[in-house]
Amino acid sequence: MKIFKKMLKIFCIIFLLVFIINLGLFLYIKLSPKLEIKLMNSIVMYDNNKDVFYEGNGNNNWVSLNNISNYVIDATINTEDRKFYKHHGFDYKRIVKAMYTNVSSGKTKEGASTITQQYAKNLFLDFNKTWKRKLKEMWYTLKLEVNYSKDDILEGYLNTIYYGHGMYGIENASRFYFNKNSKDLTLAEATILVGIPKSPSNYSPITNYNLAKKRQESILYSLYKRKVINKEEYENALLENINIYGNNLDNNYNSALYYKDSVLRELKTIKEIPKSYLENGGIRIYTNLDINMQKKLNDSVKNNLVNTDLQVASLVMDPNNGKIKAIVGGKDYNESEYNRAYQAKRQVGSTMKPFLYYAALENGFTASTTFESKKTTFNFSNGKKYSPNNYNDIYANGPISLATAISYSDNVYAVKTHMFLGEDSLINMAKRLGITAKMDEVPSLPLGTASINIMELANAYSSFANNGYKVNGYFIEKVEDVKGNILYQRNNKSENILNKSLVYILNDLLTCTYDKSFIDYNYPTAYSISPKIKHKLALKSGTTNTDSMIVGYNKDLLTAVWVGYDDNKLLDTKDFKYSKNIWVDTIEACLEGKEDSWYDKPNNVVGVLVNPITGLPSKENDKNKRILYYVKGTEPNDTSLVFDEIMDDNILEDN
Repeated sequence: MKIFKKMLKIFCIIFLLVFIINLGLFLYIKLSPKLEIKLMNSIVMYDNNKDVFYEGNGNNNWVSLNNISNYVIDATINTEDRKFYKHHGFDYKRIVKAMYTNVSSGKTKEGASTITQQYAKNLFLDFNKTWKRKLKEMWYTLKLEVNYSKDDILEGYLNTIYYGHGMYGIENASRFYFNKNSKDLTLAEATILVGIPKSPSNYSPITNYNLAKKRQESILYSLYKRKVINKEEYENALLENINIYGNNLDNNYNSALYYKDSVLRELKTIKEIPKSYLENGGIRIYTNLDINMQKKLNDSVKNNLVNTDLQVASLVMDPNNGKIKAIVGGKDYNESEYNRAYQAKRQVGSTMKPFLYYAALENGFTASTTFESKKTTFNFSNGKKYSPNNYNDIYANGPISLATAISYSDNVYAVKTHMFLGEDSLINMAKRLGITAKMDEVPSLPLGTASINIMELANAYSSFANNGYKVNGYFIEKVEDVKGNILYQRNNKSENILNKSLVYILNDLLTCTYDKSFIDYNYPTAYSISPKIKHKLALKSGTTNTDSMIVGYNKDLLTAVWVGYDDNKLLDTKDFKYSKNIWVDTIEACLEGKEDSWYDKPNNVVGVLVNPITGLPSKENDKNKRILYYVKGTEPNDTSLVFDEIMDDNILEDN
């Protein structure tokens, strides 16, 4: 009896403590500032013309619950949270069941999030799977349940949930997919939409109609089995012909999804914006997006990467200030939201060579400096050897100029230059240009063995494109709160890091990559796209076994493109054409109707008519002639030295 009384006393104390804690928690939440759910995660993004291209929770199309089809409401509750109107934010029985299932199977097969929890999750800017993030989600769940009715929570959920293709909220999704208001959706249409949020990339009726239809059938059967709909409604919905309107819709949301993600990523790095605004307040973000350039970039990717599993990353930038005008991080956002433009590091191939050759120009090289192009083995004091090969094993078997080495992307010439300058020279130059990726002092470095993301590569090239200033690519120009108060304003600063005269010479040399005057024992590397090049552009391509890159520019615009496979599968020879064609189609479309915008020649730079292959002053019987540029006093003459003669004989030997 005494034990029973003692246990009863302990139970009463525990019950009282739980009651007091719950009461205290309830009162604290009730007395604390109420969440303004229509402002939470309310983000409006504007392009460079101040036109809206993205709204974070679709506030402009927020619809009340009584203006949403009952089919959507019933199907959502039945699919996502059948006890929604009975629990207080957490379905503990479902949590235990999901934990048991997942532990038993060793896989995450079931989730236990209620609609309130999912809505709380939607009120954040990110979905990081951390304990801190999870605890905040639980806190928001409690605040929602205490401060709002179930109908308010359901309304908020339906107005913020993601339905794929950039569509947030049931009204936006309904108009996008079916060109009608959400209150007018049929049962068949409603169940198609309700099936999407579980996995938008898999269950979009645009990208995978058959899978979307199977999920719809499963949802309809569940509604019928639980007597939410009758047999006639069930059968009619299964047979209904569904017309997808969004498949033919040209909309700014869909074209700028990678850009939107890039903006959100940058937003998190801006310390000037109070955290409270990111979590509780509405903000307006003014970006550098040029929606026309974005569409041209998208079209170029879509038109070139047909019937292939290749992936792509590309961006268009104003090199004078770093404003990123357009970006794609993959072939199709709805298949993969992974943004390869800044998340993936890939081998850059010969796009590394301009960094080497600028360093060479600083160290006394000219456009006519010659090394012998022939099969060569480099010997090192540690006994190791290195034998680089040219593409297709084509060599001049004689001296060639720096201009020719750039035009043909001669690997032997590059390695000889690298060894002549010292293996740290290229690394120091790359770092000066802003490359932060790890680079090793190895003979193969100028051939692009380092892995760099394409956004960082574009930043480095922008210093060539803007006459020698260091800039960083960026997306956000200004951020305001909903009242128009400026929270952040971009302050562009640039630092002069390169010599303008040498940059002019290098930029001209990078036009040799598609110049027909270099057709001799080989062809310029970008000659295949020369018929498409209508403007004067500097460019350099680079290929490895797994990656294909190209960066090109004039003084107004810079475009960079990477193509390859996510799993590093080897590229086929035919795959190398894609990056070049995406690049030229994009940059020429963006420059369409504009005159050439090239660089003014510095006063201390002179042009000389030379034989471009040998770099020597041209003679009357020379087949090829081209004007190359030199700092005054460094012009070539008939007795110019072949640099092999002053390299250490112990370093290299002929094969």
